[in-house]
Formats: sequence, C-alpha cells, structure tokens
Amino acid sequence: MSRHETGAAAPEARPAEERTPPGEATSRTPDGARGTRPGTALDDGPGAKPGTALDGGPGTALGGDPGTRPGTALDDVPGAKPGTALDGGPGTALGGDPGTRPGTALGGAPESGAAPPPSSVRQVARLLASEAGLTFRRPRNLAMLGVLAVVPVLVGVAVRLASGDTGGSIIGEIAGNGLMLTFAAFAVMTPIVLPLTVAVVAGDAIAGEAAQGTLRYLLVAPVGRARLLALKYANVVLFCLAACAVVALSALAVGLALFPAGPVTLLSGTTVPASAALLRVGIVVLYAAAGMAALGAVALAVSTLTEAPIGAVAASVVLVVVSQVLSAIPQLAAVRPYLLTTWWTAFDGALRAPVDVDRMGQGLLAFAAYVLVFGSIAWARFTSKDVTA
Repeated sequence: MSRHETGAAAPEARPAEERTPPGEATSRTPDGARGTRPGTALDDGPGAKPGTALDGGPGTALGGDPGTRPGTALDDVPGAKPGTALDGGPGTALGGDPGTRPGTALGGAPESGAAPPPSSVRQVARLLASEAGLTFRRPRNLAMLGVLAVVPVLVGVAVRLASGDTGGSIIGEIAGNGLMLTFAAFAVMTPIVLPLTVAVVAGDAIAGEAAQGTLRYLLVAPVGRARLLALKYANVVLFCLAACAVVALSALAVGLALFPAGPVTLLSGTTVPASAALLRVGIVVLYAAAGMAALGAVALAVSTLTEAPIGAVAASVVLVVVSQVLSAIPQLAAVRPYLLTTWWTAFDGALRAPVDVDRMGQGLLAFAAYVLVFGSIAWARFTSKDVTA
C-alpha cells in the first residue's frame, strides 16, 4: 500500500542552507541560534573557536566571552595571560585584575619563595636619601654652602695680611700654625653665619612645602606624619653636619696653603702633635653640628606654626639674636645657662688638655633638651595640623 493510499504526509523538504551538516550537534543554543560549530559548549557565542568545552579545556570555560584565549579559567578577564587557574598557579588568582604577577595566590599573597617586601628601614633610607637630594640640589642651599666655604678663606687671607703684627693674639697663633685657622673660623661663624644657614633650611622644611602646596601630596604617601616629621628633622641634621664639615675643610685647606703646619699649642699651654690636633678638629665639628641641630629643632617647630617660610626663617633668626643679646647683659646672668647660644662656643673645651668634658657635656645636654622640647612642639602641631584645607 502506498503512502498516498494510507494518507501519510510526505516529509517537507528543507532548504539546503537550513540543513544540519553531517557530524554537527543537533541541539540548539538556548537563544535559538543556529549554525554552531562542532564541539562548541553550551552558551558559546557565534564565532567561538572550535573545540571549546564545559570543563575549561582547550577552549573557553563556561560563560567565557567570545575570543577569550585558550586555557583561561572561570571568570578570567579577557586579555589575561594563558594558563591562569583558580588555585593561584601560573596566572592570576580568582577575580585577579589583569596584569597581576604570576604566582600570586588567592587574596594576592605571594607564594613561598617570592621576594619579601622591602623592610621599613630600607624605605626610610630611601625617603631620607630623596629628601637630602632635594635639599642639596637646591641652588639656594648650594649658594649658602658656598658662602660657608668662602668665609674661612677671607679669614685666612686677612690673617695673612696682618701677620706682620702678631703679638700674642689669636692672629699670631694662626700665623704660626695653619691648623688653628679651623678653630678661628668656627669662633667667627658660630654666632650668626652658621645659625642663619641652618635657619633657612629648617624653617623651610614644613612651611615651604605648605606654601608650595606639595605638603598634602607628601601626606598621601603611606608615611605617617610623625615619620615624615622625623625625616624632615633628620635631613636638617645632615645639613648641619655638611655645613660644619664645609667650614672645617675649607679652613684646613686655606690654613695649610697659607701657613705652616705642625704641633699645635692649645689654650691651656700644652702642645699636641698635628694628628691629635686633627682629632680635636673633628670633635669641634661634631659639637658645632649638635648645636646647630638644636637650632634646627627650634626652626622646625616654628615652621609647623606657619605657612610662610620667610616668616619661619625670620622668627628663628630673631630668637638667635635675642638670645645673644640677653646673654651679653650682666644683669641677666641667671638666665644665661638656659639660653641656646650660651653653649655654642663651648667647643673651645676641645682646645684644652685634657678636653673640658664637663662643660661640653653640659652643652650637649642643653642641646638635647632643646631638641626634646621643640621637637615635641613640632610633633604636637604637625600631627594635628589641617594641611588639606
């Protein structure tokens, strides 16, 4: 019996473009898309590479965007490196941002064997080196160091010209031995020249940053305010050491060039060899630097109270001048031990035999007291100061 006889309908012929090619999956994607390539996974969009599967095999994983590279893990961002996995393997971790370093595990913790983060000591050293580089590259500061180097030259030339009438003065001592020019240079420059130089650098440390608007950007860095203030003061101390060293080296060079060198007769009348005299020069440099560092703490405290650097510098210099005037008044002898300028000239204890340790020790204690008091004032002000307004 034929189909026409049984009444069965003949199968409807489909166009050639709608027929399923041999070997292609007969199931359709949930959105009804047709024409998917052999072996594509569920929900793969048109154009995905052949061979993709549901298990993260050669092609993209479940939910992978079209065009994702082979071997990427679940939810990897397109463009991530091949071979990323969920367990912190060669690629990024789960949900890792593009560009994460290979070998990072879940949560971003480095695998064992990775380089440890830099220590805080190294970070502080880098910050201090950066701060010191800015200070010693500034033309104004270099000009002041140049002035400090020129003053001993002027003193040496003046002594050389006046060496015909020596008598028993300090001029005769310098003319007889060039090493004495170093002590004479510190005696001349300690009252005003060195303090002015240090006041300019320390007074500009905080107020200058605030005036230029760069202080708020410094505080954005992961450095606490107390640490930043300590770095600023450490930089001031380095400048004090450099300033005193420049004075000493310049005076030694000029003294050895213009005058003879040999054993030195100290203020106590004892003669010491040149090597011992050079050691005492080093003691004078360190003591003078400590005195200037105490002034730096005062200027730094004033710098936190204003945003005008010239005001901080002027206030620091005025304090120095007022202290020197008060120490020169005989009726105010009771307050003289409490004045900072009283102890600056105590470096002459190094010119005695033995070294006047008691007087120089009292001076160092006075310097430490000034650093503690004015450092506390600077810390209390700077840590509570509004610098973002």
